[in-house]
Amino acid sequence: MRLVISDGNRILGEALGAVLQDSDHEVIAVVSSADECVGAVTAYKPDICLLEVRIPRLEDGLRAVREIRAQCPAIAVVVLSDLSDRRTCAEAGKLEIAGLISKDRSVTQIAAALDAIMDGDVLFDQGPWRKPLSTPSVVELTPREAEVLHRMIAGQDTRRMAGEMSVTVSTLRTYVKNVLAKLGAHSRLEAVALASRANLPDPGFPAQRPAEPGENTPFVVAVPRQAGIPR
Repeated sequence: MRLVISDGNRILGEALGAVLQDSDHEVIAVVSSADECVGAVTAYKPDICLLEVRIPRLEDGLRAVREIRAQCPAIAVVVLSDLSDRRTCAEAGKLEIAGLISKDRSVTQIAAALDAIMDGDVLFDQGPWRKPLSTPSVVELTPREAEVLHRMIAGQDTRRMAGEMSVTVSTLRTYVKNVLAKLGAHSRLEAVALASRANLPDPGFPAQRPAEPGENTPFVVAVPRQAGIPR
């Protein structure tokens, strides 16, 4: 994937970029201010902008996110932040970002999170102030969403699922996002982990045809809602 990295500390940004570059990610720019970040994203059109939200102030970082989302809505913005700061997480989460990752994560974990986001996940890390919920909740999935969940459990990737279900990759990613949202999961790995705790009937992967009348009955599953980043 092609990345623009923005960090108020250019040395740290360049160090992160060098490691990600060694992980087969193409780092096309490392910048250290909000204006440079917006300029680099609009000029180079990366797949992901990885942005440390205080560049140098929270207000600057949030402004950069808003401008990128307005000018380049197809580009995923992933925010790096100190998750102990409630305000930062709350404000960033309102801006339709693709992910929020703790600065305490290792580079390996950050790279894994970026890969998951590129594959269609919307991923939000947990801060120490967020308590995971362990009480089982009833979740209703449409038949298509249930099929996507089973295919995720089977280890299928996005393109294979889209091909076998006769839908576009964009449509498939929408199904995936719906499943993650309903399960309260923030990555495919977590969704699979949650679903594995429930007794899901084998759907047999429905035939490739439009749904018949009556086939839109919700698929009900009880799972514990608990979120986290791939490790």
